Amino acid sequence: MQTDSSTAKPPVEHFEAIIVGGGMVGTAFCALLAQAGMKVALVEARPAPISLDKATGPLPAPRVSALTPVSQRLLAHVGAWPAMQATRVTPYRGMQVWDAEGSGEIAFSAYEAGVAVLGHIVENTVTLAALNRQVLDHPNVTTFFGASPQALQRANSHAVNGNRATSGDWLILDDGRQLHASLIVAADGAHSVLREMADIEVASDDMQQHAVVTTVQCAKPHGGTARQAFIDGRPLAFLPLTVEGNEHYCSIVWSTTPEHADELSALSRDALGEALGEAFGHRLGDVTACDKAHRFPLVQRHARHYVQPHFALVGDAAHSIHPLAGQGVNLGLMDAAVLAEEVVHAWQRGAPWGELSTLRRYERRRRFDNSAMLGLMKGFKVLFGSHDPALTMMRNLGMSGMNQLVPLKRVLMRQATGERGRLPLTCR
Repeated sequence: MQTDSSTAKPPVEHFEAIIVGGGMVGTAFCALLAQAGMKVALVEARPAPISLDKATGPLPAPRVSALTPVSQRLLAHVGAWPAMQATRVTPYRGMQVWDAEGSGEIAFSAYEAGVAVLGHIVENTVTLAALNRQVLDHPNVTTFFGASPQALQRANSHAVNGNRATSGDWLILDDGRQLHASLIVAADGAHSVLREMADIEVASDDMQQHAVVTTVQCAKPHGGTARQAFIDGRPLAFLPLTVEGNEHYCSIVWSTTPEHADELSALSRDALGEALGEAFGHRLGDVTACDKAHRFPLVQRHARHYVQPHFALVGDAAHSIHPLAGQGVNLGLMDAAVLAEEVVHAWQRGAPWGELSTLRRYERRRRFDNSAMLGLMKGFKVLFGSHDPALTMMRNLGMSGMNQLVPLKRVLMRQATGERGRLPLTCR
């Protein structure tokens, strides 16, 4: 009997893992599983991937990340780092942080930390384009661009994977296609649709700040140093960027009140550059804005749980953090590396890689580190946002005193470069 092709349902497509969200974290996780030999689906709402030849323009993109050496090692492991280096990355070997309301200041250097660099400032488009290159033509990866999840169906029935039967769930896409896997991973951002479908609650903390970002050109070269000033509790960062050897560019991130963000967004480029230069004490001389001010609200979120049977959250879907320390994408990449290590290890042993016994090991390894960083960022906001004279004096004395304690600074720098806890093999 013939079936009407206009009404026939598409066949179910089976995978060993499905990742929803083709950003930096989701694509890195996809690359890790595929390189280990697992059959993976990557679902992304954007209509097409970003290519390296279109990842950069004459000026850097407004959204950048401060990638730690640990994240660099992960990106090198999946093969993305050489392409990133060939496109545009800016190493920084120094950091300066000061309180604009007082005299406290602290400086860090790669030399003191005993490392080659403290990190790299990289445009998000460059990182993503390099990761896309690693998965698009990989024989173990099937991509679904321009697709969004419509439903998540939980079940205990079985799908055949080679000679092994594995239970799993179904993901229904908005075009009607049905995907099945023993593991479905939500990497679809802070407003994760898949997390909501899984009915996982999230604790939210509105920071009552907006991040204002743009690209500027400064009269003085940045010298490979990342700088951050606390101005009335509003951190303003000048992150170094190098364009064709020119070290006069910086990426700006100013976490400020919504009202002040409104004012900055309304300024002309000339007025914006003047405002940034004045707020920064002209440490890099006159500042010229290369772009308008872009803004987004800052809300810290933390999911009540990272995992369910056959389901896991990674990256911003599990936690989103204040950009104060530039740790957001680094935490997400570490999620991807740890989850991949646990899943691949189970898969290689023939164990049920989507079961809670496997996924809870990932949650135990990552939840404490993420919670600690979220708490630290909230603490910094309270500490530097206080106008209490005694607290102001204490934080300035503390910063200046710590600046003299090289062993303590070395410990702090190792933490900031991602050298925390038991690292996955892909990050060592």
